[in-house]
Amino acid sequence: MDWILANLTLLSIPLVSAIVGWSTNYLAVKMMFYPIEFVGIRPIFGWQGLIPMKRREMAEIEVELVLGKLLSVQELASRLDPVMLTQSIDRRLKQVLRKVVNDVMEESAPQLWAAMPVQGKNLVYKRIEADVPNVVHKMVDDFKHNVDEILDIKELVVNHLTNEPELINEIFLTAGEKEFPFIERSGLYFGALFGLITMVVWYFNPIWWVLPLGGLVVGYATNWIAIKIIFEPKRPIKFGGLTFQGMFLKRQKEVSRVYSDIIEQKLINSKNITDIVLHGSGSAQLLELIELHVNDAIERYVAIAQPYFALGVGSESYFRMKKMAVEQIFNSSDKYLQYAHEYANSALMVGDDLCERMQALSPEEFEGVLRPAYQADEWKLIVVGAVLGMLAGFGQLYLV
Repeated sequence: MDWILANLTLLSIPLVSAIVGWSTNYLAVKMMFYPIEFVGIRPIFGWQGLIPMKRREMAEIEVELVLGKLLSVQELASRLDPVMLTQSIDRRLKQVLRKVVNDVMEESAPQLWAAMPVQGKNLVYKRIEADVPNVVHKMVDDFKHNVDEILDIKELVVNHLTNEPELINEIFLTAGEKEFPFIERSGLYFGALFGLITMVVWYFNPIWWVLPLGGLVVGYATNWIAIKIIFEPKRPIKFGGLTFQGMFLKRQKEVSRVYSDIIEQKLINSKNITDIVLHGSGSAQLLELIELHVNDAIERYVAIAQPYFALGVGSESYFRMKKMAVEQIFNSSDKYLQYAHEYANSALMVGDDLCERMQALSPEEFEGVLRPAYQADEWKLIVVGAVLGMLAGFGQLYLV
């Protein structure tokens, strides 16, 4: 009976090692992403997922990669066709302009506007509406030439990923949807393998420190090997009819598609670009551009009767009228530019272009898409695995 019990105890070593390997790897994956915000007492007693904790640094790396090597703001802006853009916002823009004209004239020249017959007001509307394509075309051309000053794509990406840590988690979890489950399963396999070695050592040398040391090795090695298998070797190596390459790198085409779709749908899309252009650090430059073209248009609208018009409303009211028109058109931008989102997204082609260029990256460059920002902290996951493995070894020692 004692012999059977002794053998069962001995066989429990690789079993426990397998469980330790799986649990430490499972925990390591979870610790990469959760909790999203720091839980505990800062700065030492607590934890925050490595990915959410490094989200600003990762966002800056993403900008460097996506825009520095794969896409450029100038290239994206050059794809916008003024004619198609005008057609997409035409109906709503005309509605906005009619309201702007009414508000501006009622504020700047109420008596003149009130005295004007309906036919006269309709002529003013039609004159302005007929000139819309011309004005939009000029503004789009100027936007393209000054896009670096108006559109800060780094601000867009960094703000979104910093303010939405769930999004940076989604990017990594979706892109690595096959690698992370493998990391968890591999802990089971490698844990059992190292457990067999520990069992043999314990059988011949049943010294108290063998099991804690074996647990430490299992926890450390399973995490370390799992991470290495994901990214190493970078380039395919053939051996005995088999080809070995890091799992993540082997799926470069598939991961590129998934990653590019998320970037297009959640980050670099027409809605987010419009928002950062209107409310970001380049909004003042955009306002100047609108002011230039709206003032130019107003001057042309009243060119024939400008001296009499200016005298009729007063020079002070005339300049106030132009300023008010510019401000209202700028502040109402959201109302008509939202109708351009569908066209702009199809014209920008961010997803398709990004995917194609990511697939053409070298393995070393492709690894830089997701790994560098948290690579410096991978040791934390490995150490945590080692400590937990050692504790499990002490628990097993107690049972033995």
